Amino acid sequence: MKVCRRETFNAAHRLYNPTWSEEKNDEVFGLCNNPNYHGHNYVLEAWVEGEIDPDTGYVIDMKTLKQYIREEVIEPFDHRNLNLDVPEFAQLNPTAEHIAIVIWNKLRKRLSSRLELTVRLYETERNIVEYNGK
Repeated sequence: MKVCRRETFNAAHRLYNPTWSEEKNDEVFGLCNNPNYHGHNYVLEAWVEGEIDPDTGYVIDMKTLKQYIREEVIEPFDHRNLNLDVPEFAQLNPTAEHIAIVIWNKLRKRLSSRLELTVRLYETERNIVEYNGK
C-alpha cells in the first residue's frame, strides 16, 4: 500500500557552478543562473509504502508524516534562499534533483525501516523530479 502527503513551499535559488566561467554558467543554466536568484512555488509529494498496520489500519499516521515534512522541509526551506540559508546547499547546487535527494535523506531518517519512501518534487507544473533512494 502507498500513501502520500502533499505540501508546498516557496524558495529561491541560483543554479551556478563556481568552477565554471560566467559564460559557461549562462550557457548551461540560462535564466536560472541569475546572480540575484529566482524563486519557485515547489510542490512536494512524500509517498510512503509499506504494510498496513493491523492495529491502526495505517501504513503511517498521516499526522506524523505531516509533522516530519513540516520539521524537515517546510520550516528550513520555506521562504528561504536555498543557496544562502540552507546548510545542505552551501556546497551543493540546488537543482530540483539535488533538492529531492536532500529532502529524501531528511525524511528517510525519520521513518521506520519497514517503510519505503519516494519523494516527488514539482519545481513547476512541467518540471518534476522523483527520487526513491536509488
